[in-house]
Amino acid sequence: MRIVLATEGPRLGPAALAARPLGGVETAFALLAAAFHARGHQIELRAGTEPGEERDGLPWSPLAPGGPPADLVIANRLPRLFRALPRGRRVLWLHNPGGYLRKPRHLLPLLAARPRLVTLGPAHSASLPRLLPFRPVEIPLALAPPFTAGAAPRPPPPPVAVFTSNPLRGLDWLLDLWTARIRPAVPRAELHLYGGAATYGGDARLAARAAPVLARAAALAGAGVRLCAPLPRPALAARLGEARVMLYRGDPGETFCLALAEAQAIGLPAVVTPLGAVAERVAHGVTGLVARDEAAFASGAIRLLSDDTSWTALHTGALARGPGPGWPDIAARFEALAP
Repeated sequence: MRIVLATEGPRLGPAALAARPLGGVETAFALLAAAFHARGHQIELRAGTEPGEERDGLPWSPLAPGGPPADLVIANRLPRLFRALPRGRRVLWLHNPGGYLRKPRHLLPLLAARPRLVTLGPAHSASLPRLLPFRPVEIPLALAPPFTAGAAPRPPPPPVAVFTSNPLRGLDWLLDLWTARIRPAVPRAELHLYGGAATYGGDARLAARAAPVLARAAALAGAGVRLCAPLPRPALAARLGEARVMLYRGDPGETFCLALAEAQAIGLPAVVTPLGAVAERVAHGVTGLVARDEAAFASGAIRLLSDDTSWTALHTGALARGPGPGWPDIAARFEALAP
């Protein structure tokens, strides 16, 4: 099968996952391409205007119209990318909430291409504009190594909570709860923050918008808050494997939340709220807690930071749930969209 994938993001191969922090979209694109290649398909990746090249054994070409027809033509997020792709069964792989597809600059090329829409789950599908004449196919993300290997059971660790998401997604809210309710109840607890613009390719606009909340976090060392640099996935997995709980409110913009899926896969319980898709990643009372309000969130965080029995039960539940489907399984579900 010939498969062409296109993105407006940087040209990154699977090796980049071990070398630098990457966001979920870049990670998923690289790993799906690698899975297609490993399954014996002829693939072509298109991005940017630079000449053709090979990275990590994967062939890249510039975004330009034409080329031999393909069995699958997958555009990452943006319908206008189809204008620079060959003929073939069109698939639009969505990662963000679907409201942006109402805008004419996205809607017009979408209607012209009439692709199959791929969303990441029920909450993501619900974000699509009702006016669209397309029914989405839900295909979740898989995890990146080393999270695919799961983890062995471990005894209850010291009371260290972690936050590994975009700092603009509820970190201010979490710092309020941490200083007002959680840390006073567990004075030995620490909150380690792994997040910043480096995870998103050094995005200058994101860095400027995140600067105030990160400055606030840096000033809370006396409350046990530790501001840590974003890490490549192997190093991050090691840190998560030493932590006690992941704390994350969620965000309406979350369509999957790879950070939570990774934490759960290695047995790290989480406390979340039902915002966005985060409740799809956590089985309440089995692998973590889905809190209905701030009071329940703080209470759940305090319990998991201090109660070894509660922590062990959720840690065991998360390990039993495992990392879920792998990228070969996800690739097979995309392949099924071909005519």
